[in-house]
Amino acid sequence: MEAQGVRTAQLRIGDQIEAWHRGRLFHRGRVTDVVPHLELFWILDARTGTRKLLDPEALEIRHVEPATGVSPAAMA
Repeated sequence: MEAQGVRTAQLRIGDQIEAWHRGRLFHRGRVTDVVPHLELFWILDARTGTRKLLDPEALEIRHVEPATGVSPAAMA
């Protein structure tokens, strides 16, 4: 089963995404800026904390659920 990639026009600032290439996760983070007419966007990379410019033509972009930072035990 092949996942459907997200187009730049579908992204909004604050979205959490993953960027995949050939079945490998390359980046994960929060969208910080979108330029739909250039098909480019930036994320704040969760692993490095740096801002990354991503090209969705070279990567498969997937929406992911944001991490809540709350443990299940704290919600009980």
